[in-house]
Amino acid sequence: MLEVSSLSKVYPTPRGEFSVLRDVSMSMQRGESASIMGPSGSGKSTLLYILGALEPPTSGHVSLDGNDPFALDPKALAAFRNRVIGFVFQDHLLLPQCTVIENVLLPTLVGNPLPERHARASDLLDRVGLSHRLDHRPAELSGGEKQRVALARALIRHPPLVLCDEPTGNLDRESAEAVASLLLTLHREQQTVLVVVTHNPTLADRFAGKFELTGQRLVPRGSVT
Repeated sequence: MLEVSSLSKVYPTPRGEFSVLRDVSMSMQRGESASIMGPSGSGKSTLLYILGALEPPTSGHVSLDGNDPFALDPKALAAFRNRVIGFVFQDHLLLPQCTVIENVLLPTLVGNPLPERHARASDLLDRVGLSHRLDHRPAELSGGEKQRVALARALIRHPPLVLCDEPTGNLDRESAEAVASLLLTLHREQQTVLVVVTHNPTLADRFAGKFELTGQRLVPRGSVT
């Protein structure tokens, strides 16, 4: 479902080209999960944004659900991301003026209509333990609750690929463990491809595939490069 081949990313700078990723390859199928670790500035978020079709690679090939997203025109690409990819970011990125259920429903407001979308949103919020918070706004929620809303939002359209960028980075230990357990439970139930970028080795160890970005390359954790 996710195929990455010989991917590289280079940014132009006044001092010349700055290489972030070099010859990255990976392959994952539905139901598989992986964590990616690496020091700050190693390219973890850049790789995640490329996998999520938010930023094109300089070279190499990315295939999602049998499609090359970077071959699509901007309108088709936006629709593709909405259908195929769910994102969970460190800062949850909830709209403060919207209620909990309105935030979860946001991805359903564009593209093809999602049948019974309110029922789907209510069910997901019940699964993440927030059925009593549907009409609350983000300012009334704890950090862990906000991240659970973000998780429900990411899954509302049944995306085959779920990408998480430091999903527990701003949470206390107890909240982080709860969000991680919930993420893995929903991943198993919905058989997504799940990729999580994290600095937390305890979180990283909970996923079947364990990778590290080092020297601009993606390698299995613990391997010698």
